[in-house]
Amino acid sequence: MRIAIYLVSIILANVITAAFAPLQFWVFIVPMGTLLIGATFIFRDLVQNRYGRKKTYLFIAIALILSALVSFLLGDTLIIVLASAISFILAETADTEIYTRLKLPMSWRVFYSGLVGGFLDSVVFVVIGLSPIGANFLPWEAVPSAIIGQIIVKTIIQGLGAIVLSQAHSLFEKGHKTN
Repeated sequence: MRIAIYLVSIILANVITAAFAPLQFWVFIVPMGTLLIGATFIFRDLVQNRYGRKKTYLFIAIALILSALVSFLLGDTLIIVLASAISFILAETADTEIYTRLKLPMSWRVFYSGLVGGFLDSVVFVVIGLSPIGANFLPWEAVPSAIIGQIIVKTIIQGLGAIVLSQAHSLFEKGHKTN
């Protein structure tokens, strides 16, 4: 079930990004799929908890292929598909490796690894895919706003996920103590 949620969330993020105009709040620009991308790091961490780091890389590879295929089928240009794939590989690898090495409670590991993954995903995708280097959807003046907007949203999602996991862990522990 964890694997399915992880893979479906990545596909849905692509579909939502393609189907809806980006959110603009204040000076920040955030593709709608960013709301789900922040959660995919959490779902990947849950997959890693269950199946281990080595198998998680197999699921990341499957997710990468599915993401690129869906992006292409939705009509994204080759540079957008490439930018998405590069940012995905870097972000998911960083998240996986940081999550593996941190010796903290799960909720903090999820939060910190997701922060780094979300940062890399945002910077790499916007610069390679959306800036004048890539598809030229954004002028250079808008690039920082797009990056910061995505980082803010992904950080909020990571924070909420960490809180939920922490609360779930506390409830689980209380349930085991009373039995």
